[in-house]
Amino acid sequence: MQVQNKPVILLIAEAVTLAHFARIITLAKALNPALYQVTVASDSRYINLNESIGHAFHPIHSISTAEFTHALACGKPLYTSKMLVSYVEEELALFEDTKPDLVIGDFRLSLAVSAPLCQVPYAAVTNAYWSPYAEIAYPVPDLPMTRILGIPLAQKLFDMVRPLAFALHARPLNQARCFFGLPSLGSDLRNIYTWGDYTLYADSPAVIPIKNFPANHHYLGPVLWSARTALPEWWDRLPEDKPLIFVTLGSSGQADLLPVVLTALSALPVTVAVATADKVTLAEVPANTYAAKYLPMDIITRRAKLVICNGGSLTTYQALASGIPVIGLCSNMDQLLNMGVVERLGVGILLRAAKVTADSVLAAVNMVLQNLSYAEAADRISLVLPQYNAEQRFQAIVAKMLC
Repeated sequence: MQVQNKPVILLIAEAVTLAHFARIITLAKALNPALYQVTVASDSRYINLNESIGHAFHPIHSISTAEFTHALACGKPLYTSKMLVSYVEEELALFEDTKPDLVIGDFRLSLAVSAPLCQVPYAAVTNAYWSPYAEIAYPVPDLPMTRILGIPLAQKLFDMVRPLAFALHARPLNQARCFFGLPSLGSDLRNIYTWGDYTLYADSPAVIPIKNFPANHHYLGPVLWSARTALPEWWDRLPEDKPLIFVTLGSSGQADLLPVVLTALSALPVTVAVATADKVTLAEVPANTYAAKYLPMDIITRRAKLVICNGGSLTTYQALASGIPVIGLCSNMDQLLNMGVVERLGVGILLRAAKVTADSVLAAVNMVLQNLSYAEAADRISLVLPQYNAEQRFQAIVAKMLC
């Protein structure tokens, strides 16, 4: 059925990592073009990893992934107010061009300025562990002070100063809102990351439960995505008599750890499939390792026995949906929060990237492969995740938001 005067929906991703882009693309493809006029806006750096999205695409600017990860590593605010003001100006021009009835954004913090300025309803896609209503401990990320003080002492110090650190990171967006005559969102970074007329959690409540959240907050369920790249020529030649381990450190992981991981795995009777995400050229590839720039993760995880990644939610949910345990090599707080949940569920092991050695990887891999409880727990989670189908729930929530 073709709808006359179709509502216009604009989905915007901040492409500093692949995860934000991938979630927006997946959600956009869930929308029926017969019912809605849909436009996706994002930096185009990852566009070639997708088949046709079926909707209009509008390129906009995002800071580079290198800038983003450098700020994270230094513990600095991810954006300056000047950067956010420039984002807002670009978005205002985009709004004028597309005239949306609803805007949906994934980590595009500036939409907390541009959407209210244009009086357009805005829905923020985020993870539930960033919710102000989540009862969760916040681990100290890998920062210069953790390398100097060690994790235990750095954690105690971080617990003391976290409200100040969150306020520092919240300041640029509040300054940008002030510049355009809007009130502050307060000093809690969690409000900055989740603010919207609607907040959509790309999680399952079985994985990250939250209590007493307001009516405009909704669980979507895990937003699953896989690169639409062809399987490499070596796929059909993979040995079938050894466990397959899939390794990818993604767009925001520390690529220099890949050789360390592969060295550790070369000592085991396993087969390794590694996706470099085009971030590193491997000078030497062990005999049991097969490498490609990108791999279709949904196909790989159906065959793998273990996934080793940066601990981000996009990869871990894909692994858990396939009933596969995860080892996460984590450095930033988002990864640590996500893998902390995974570890508590008994479906994986968290390793801090700054402390990773070949020996620690080897020990973690042996633990997971030799202890059936990890695979059994992952299998249980895989049966629960389909209860929240993100695409179907998104369709229903969008229809409700547009009523």
